[in-house]
Amino acid sequence: MKAYLILEDGNVFTGTSIGSTREVISEIVFNTSMTGYLEVLTDPSYAGQAVVMTYPLIGNYGITPDMESGRPWPDGYIVRELSRMPSNFRCEGTIQDFLLKHDIPGIAGIDTRALTKILREKGTMNGMITTNENYNIEEIIPKLKAYTTGNVVDKVTCSEASVLKSVPVKKFNVALMDFGAKKNIAKSLSERGCEVTIYPAHTSAEEILASNPDGIMLSNGPGDPKECTEIIKEIRKLYESDVPIFAICLGHQLMALATGADTHKMKYGHRGGNHPVKDLKTGRVYISSQNHGYVVDTDNLDPKIAVPAFVNVNDGTNEGLAYTGKNIFTVQFHPEACPGPQDSAYLFDRFIEMMRK
Repeated sequence: MKAYLILEDGNVFTGTSIGSTREVISEIVFNTSMTGYLEVLTDPSYAGQAVVMTYPLIGNYGITPDMESGRPWPDGYIVRELSRMPSNFRCEGTIQDFLLKHDIPGIAGIDTRALTKILREKGTMNGMITTNENYNIEEIIPKLKAYTTGNVVDKVTCSEASVLKSVPVKKFNVALMDFGAKKNIAKSLSERGCEVTIYPAHTSAEEILASNPDGIMLSNGPGDPKECTEIIKEIRKLYESDVPIFAICLGHQLMALATGADTHKMKYGHRGGNHPVKDLKTGRVYISSQNHGYVVDTDNLDPKIAVPAFVNVNDGTNEGLAYTGKNIFTVQFHPEACPGPQDSAYLFDRFIEMMRK
């Protein structure tokens, strides 16, 4: 069956329908990772977005247990070529069946290179995936321009607190705020001797602090950080405590907003496993995994509150903050890196050392 991707600038791509045939409007973003398509599909940070995979062949090893959450989150999935006969000893099914099961529409067979160039030149834009051959583009474009992702954190967060108890030797208790947390964040802490309690996004700071955690982790997540007004108020209370805090991606942005900094939307964001970031303290550069469309402004950052700790080597945007006089540091990239390089996994060890001291 034919499928169409219609962009808000009027460009139309024609391909083949994969997964669900329902019609969807979403924000169209691209990911440059060469591996880990399943981790991308199951990353809650993609809620409210349709993902374009720039690597041309997707699905060659099918669906395996390498999932970052219990289900896929993108509104749509866009690929150049979809492998119809996956081959891997751990394969449990095909991507097309996986998308169909979770009612996610997709499109294959389009020129993803041309599409990515449009998104890079004009910036991230909204689009529609449809199988309706009689679409009316004049009616569709106003709907595309009106679409917003809204507060998608409420969609992806857990419904109740739970404890991850698979700890070899328990050393610390860590409270993980789930704004759309990837599984490997909790796993990375657990492997270092932390018993991790995962809390819903709207848990009060008082409840978190009453559990007497040795450290607090603020997770990644989807959407515009400024939509999370109530969460930001609670994070301010956590900031004012003396508990060590480590934050990743959305958590990094929310901590910045809670302490008076500002954020803005990027032209097309950073999504992939090959972004170089520089540690401003050591001068060392690490290759990082990233997935974000917003960034913290540092032009008016108050050095009495926080100072830049990492910077993106490609475009000079902020990649992390160290908070002055506080046991708090935050990063924009993903040290748990699924998919992606493990270069910055040492940041979890830094967090452990903060709790130890």
